[in-house]
Amino acid sequence: MLVSGNEILSKANQEGYGVGAFNFVNFEMLKSIFETAHEVSSPLIIQASEGAIKYMGLESVVGMVRIFASQYPHIPVALHLDHGTSFESCKRAIEAGFTSVMIDASHHCFDENLAMSKQVVKYAHSFGVSVEAELGRLQGIEDNISVDEKDATLVNPQEAEIFVRETQVDFLAPAIGTSHGAFKFKGEPKLDFERLQEVKRLTNIPLVLHGASAIPQNVAQSFLESGGDLKGSKGVPFEFLQEAIRGGINKINTDTDLRIAFIAEVRKVANANNSEFDLRKFFTPAMDAVKAVIKERMQLLGSANKI
Repeated sequence: MLVSGNEILSKANQEGYGVGAFNFVNFEMLKSIFETAHEVSSPLIIQASEGAIKYMGLESVVGMVRIFASQYPHIPVALHLDHGTSFESCKRAIEAGFTSVMIDASHHCFDENLAMSKQVVKYAHSFGVSVEAELGRLQGIEDNISVDEKDATLVNPQEAEIFVRETQVDFLAPAIGTSHGAFKFKGEPKLDFERLQEVKRLTNIPLVLHGASAIPQNVAQSFLESGGDLKGSKGVPFEFLQEAIRGGINKINTDTDLRIAFIAEVRKVANANNSEFDLRKFFTPAMDAVKAVIKERMQLLGSANKI
């Protein structure tokens, strides 16, 4: 059942658990996400970035999600635009059937970010669609856009309070030290949990953790054994994800871990039999690997058995 993101995250906020927001770029990943949510009785946030929409087509994205949602009517599902870069992008997604959008104007100054977010909120709320915005900047790669370390800044809690009050956004992604992609930390992982707690205290709305890939050891090992190279990447440790939830995070974006798990299994099949060309032989183990990652994440975040 398609619902707004706010319907899912308000409950998570009240009860103190996290909901994974899973990105997809093809049918196989989407099928894996829905099947796992069914198996563990978890609400769902399905995400598509502008890059994914360009790859699959806007109507295809909405159509596939609607079909799966109709097959699993007991699962609350929000279809979320991840990192919408403009009012026009958010508007197109809303009109196509997305039930939640993110306007990411975090690369602009505070006042311009506020004005753009306020414009999107006014339009989205007239359709019953929820809105996410971001304050501060995360370094790393997001949809092929690079943010250098010198441009990455942590959220200012006092600005967050003003921003939420003025824009009326439904949930906020505060930058607290994570980064996008697989290559997150040069040393030991470090997140500013005190800053997070202050943002939560001042805003009292669901908060979002971007750059939340964990790069679990078993997933990383599978990727390396298949011939991949993670270049010593480090993800966000599981205990940090749980600490973030205790500090007020309710939406946890998950993308890189799914990609790594998927590609590792595809590469293994290719390595084992260079004459194989049945796509099902490649994608079936890849989907099983993705489902294992999602199941573990839903249980870790606390969304399992919340339907």
